[in-house]
Amino acid sequence: MTNNQPELIQNLKKLKILVFFIFLLTIMHPITAQIKTEVEWNNGNPSLFIDGQNHPPFAYMSYLGEVEYYKEIAATGIHLYNFPAYLGEGGINTSSGIGAFRNAIWKGESHYDFSSIETDFEKILSADPKAKVVIRLYLDPPRWWTLANPSAAAQLPDGSLFRQSFASQEWREHTKVVLEDCLDWLLKSKYRNHLAGIHVASGFTEEWFYHPKQYQDQNPVRLQAFRDWLKEKYTSVNSLRAAWNKPNVTFANAQLTNIDEAVDEFSWRDPDNDTNYIDTYRFHTEVMADNIAYFCKVVKEKSDGYLLTGAFYGYHYFVTDPRRGHGALSKLLKSPYLDYLSSPNVYNRVVGEDWPAMAAINSVHKHGKLWLAENDTRTSKTTLLKDQSRGIAPPGQYEGGVWLGPKSLKTSVALLWKNAARMLAYGYGGWWFDMWGGWFSDPEMLQVLEKTQQFHQDFPSKNPEKMKPGVLVIVDEELSFWDKSYGRLTEKILSNRYPIAKTGSSYDLYLRTDIQEIAFSQYQVIWLMGLLQLTDKETALIKKLQKLGKTVLWTNDKGTTLNLPGKTDNFLPEKLQWKPSELKKIWAEAGVHQYITSEDIIYVGRNWLSLHSIDGGEKIIQLPYFARVIDPFTNKVMADSTNQITIKMDVMSTVLYRVHPL
Repeated sequence: MTNNQPELIQNLKKLKILVFFIFLLTIMHPITAQIKTEVEWNNGNPSLFIDGQNHPPFAYMSYLGEVEYYKEIAATGIHLYNFPAYLGEGGINTSSGIGAFRNAIWKGESHYDFSSIETDFEKILSADPKAKVVIRLYLDPPRWWTLANPSAAAQLPDGSLFRQSFASQEWREHTKVVLEDCLDWLLKSKYRNHLAGIHVASGFTEEWFYHPKQYQDQNPVRLQAFRDWLKEKYTSVNSLRAAWNKPNVTFANAQLTNIDEAVDEFSWRDPDNDTNYIDTYRFHTEVMADNIAYFCKVVKEKSDGYLLTGAFYGYHYFVTDPRRGHGALSKLLKSPYLDYLSSPNVYNRVVGEDWPAMAAINSVHKHGKLWLAENDTRTSKTTLLKDQSRGIAPPGQYEGGVWLGPKSLKTSVALLWKNAARMLAYGYGGWWFDMWGGWFSDPEMLQVLEKTQQFHQDFPSKNPEKMKPGVLVIVDEELSFWDKSYGRLTEKILSNRYPIAKTGSSYDLYLRTDIQEIAFSQYQVIWLMGLLQLTDKETALIKKLQKLGKTVLWTNDKGTTLNLPGKTDNFLPEKLQWKPSELKKIWAEAGVHQYITSEDIIYVGRNWLSLHSIDGGEKIIQLPYFARVIDPFTNKVMADSTNQITIKMDVMSTVLYRVHPL
C-alpha cells in the first residue's frame, strides 16, 4: 500500500483535473436538446426533419389530453404531440372568462413549478415511448408579476393594470429570463430526449392577438416605443409632417391614435389625412411580429438551434379587425429564428365550403417557413368544455355555434378528409386538435389520421408541374388598417375566398409584398384582391401582364377593374363580391382549366386530387393532361392513361386520388 501511495495521489490529482475540465465544458457547452428538429426545403416545399430524417408534419394536441386518447393516436403512427403550458394563472380568453388549462409555472422570482409539464410528458410517454413533443408555452405573466411591475404592464384608462404591455422591453427581458430558465430545466430533465420544439404563444387565445383591454394601453413605454418607431420610419421631421399632413407634429409630440373609438361610419380612411392611423396600426402589428421573433431567437440560442420554433400569426385572410395585431406577417417571415407559422382553418365550418388557412401560405412557403394548420375540426364525438372539465368554462361559454359538431359520423369523416386533402395537395401540415379530448375517438376518424400520415410517407410528390394552379390571388395584409369599421368593409372583399374555391380550379395566395418576386408564367389570371391604391410598379406590372396575354382583376374599395389582354380596361363599379359562376366565366375566357363544371370544392396539387361535395351524385373530373390515376387506399391503378375521371359521390362526402400526369 505504501509503495503505491504516490501513484494513487497522482491518479487522484488527474481525476480532479479531469472533473474540472468536464465542469468547464459543461459551462461552455450546456446540455442541449438530444434530438434536432428543423425545417428544410425538400421536394418543392418547406418540410419537417427530425434528426436528419424527413418526418410527416402531422401532430396531435388536446387541452385535456388523456392516456386513452394518446394510445389511440400512437396506434395511427403519429408520434408527434403538442401540449400546453402556462407561465401565469390567467385564462387565454379574457373576454369569455375561460380559465387556465394548467397550473401556473412562474410562482415567484426564480421560483417555478414544472409539475404540469411533468404530468403531460408522463401521460404521453406512458402511451407512446416514441413520442416527440412541441410544447405550446403561453408567455402572458402571472398576476403577481403584473402588480410588482406596473411599468411593464398594460395601463388601462381606469387606472388598473392588465398583464403585460406588449411594447415593454422590461416585459420582454423578464420573460426571456423565465423562458431560458424553463428551457434549462427541460434540457436537463429526463424528457429532453422527447422535446422537439417550443411553440411560443401569448395574447388572446394564445394566438398573439392583443387582448381587447390592451387596445387602450396607456403605458408611457408604448408611446415612447411608437415615437422611436417613427424615427426609424421617417428620415426627418419634415417627412413625418408631410405624411401625416400635420405641420406641427414632431417625433417628441407625436401621439398614438385611438384605435378603440366607436364605429360611427362604414367608410375607408383618407390617405391624405389619416396616415397617423395607418402608422399606429403598423406599429401596433409590428410589435407583435417583433415579440414572436424575439422569443423564437431565445429558444434557438438556448437550444443551440436544435429545437423547432413557431407561433400563431398572420391571420390577414380571415381576421379583419386590425386591432388584433396580425398585419405584419411579411416582416415576421424575414426572421431566421422562426421555423413555422400556424392558424386554425377559417371558421365558416359548414359542409360544401372551403376551409382555407387564415394566411397567404404561398408567401409563408416562399420564405422557407412551414405552415401547420390547427385542425380543430368539430365531429360527431365533440363534447362541450363544461362537460369535460369543471371550473374552466363559465356558464354559457363555448356552448353553441362553432363549438358544436355535425351529428353524423359519416359527415365528420368527410370533413376530416377535407382537412387532410388540403394539406396533402398544397404541401403543408398541421395538428389534429382534439380540444377537450375524444373528438376523433372512433375507428373511422382515426383511420383518417392514420392514412394521412401514411400517404405523406408513401407518396412523395413526383413531377407535379402540370398540376400547378392557373390562378394567382394577391392580398394586402394592411387592407384592414384603412377600414374605419374595424374590418366589416374588409370582409366584403376578402369573403371572395369562398366563391373562388368553387370555380373548379385551385389557386395560389401571396402577400402583396412578394409581388415583384413572383414568377407569373404559370398563371392565366391574377387577382389583386383588396389593393386600394396601386403603386407605379404595380400599374406597370398589370400592363406587362396584359401584353403577355394574362387577365388581371383589380378589386379595391370602389369596385373591380377587369384588365383583359388586348382590350380596354373595364371598370365595374361597386363590384366587390363575386359569384362562382361569374368567376368561372372569366376563368374560361382566360384559358384557366376547370376540372369540374359543378361548384364543388376541389383541391389539386402535388399529385393529389380531391373533391368535396355537399350534394353528391355523378361527377366528371376533366384533366388538362393524360395521367395515371391511383386509388391511394388500395394502391390500385384506376386508369393507366386518362384525362377524365367519372365517379359517383355520396352526399356530404370527400374523395381523394393520386394523379400522375404523363
